[in-house]
Amino acid sequence: MRPTSPCMVWPQPNGNFYCQVAASDKANDDPAHWRDLPPVTLDPNTRAELDQVMPGTASALERHEWIKHGTCYGKSQQEYFADALNLMRAVNASPVRDLFTRSIGKQLTSDQIRSTFDSAFGKGAGDRVRVSCVIDPSNGRRLIGELTLGLTGPIASNASLGTLLLASAPTTKAGCPKGTVDAVGFQ
Repeated sequence: MRPTSPCMVWPQPNGNFYCQVAASDKANDDPAHWRDLPPVTLDPNTRAELDQVMPGTASALERHEWIKHGTCYGKSQQEYFADALNLMRAVNASPVRDLFTRSIGKQLTSDQIRSTFDSAFGKGAGDRVRVSCVIDPSNGRRLIGELTLGLTGPIASNASLGTLLLASAPTTKAGCPKGTVDAVGFQ
């Protein structure tokens, strides 16, 4: 989890990955080879904001996100990342960001996270959130690594994250029951 960005929102049709992607690009979709993937072309403002909220752009993570998720989105690279940033702004303007910021170094439960989504985006919004954890290889800590948000409806600059969440089907799987909120990178 990132203190300035508790999650990056990657819009994509559920279950669709690598749409019309060359086999060589799929093969290079590994952190060691992300720089070998085709560059992502964005306007300067979008690029600057993406670099700020997604520190992984230093390792060309945006190339992976485009190849794996964005190619199935049905819009241009610019539109895909602009839509993702719009959704991210909504999360960062909510109590969800505050929850993660004040919890750095502490454990959060999936129930706490889902309850905060309910408070921020409407009763039932948390039922559309799944928490994934990763194990820190240096010390075995379970870290919150990703939130998956169920969204339904057209995503545009004026889209309401609460409306998109509540229009989707709830998930019965909250995912990882609890994990530690880490600052940027493994600590």
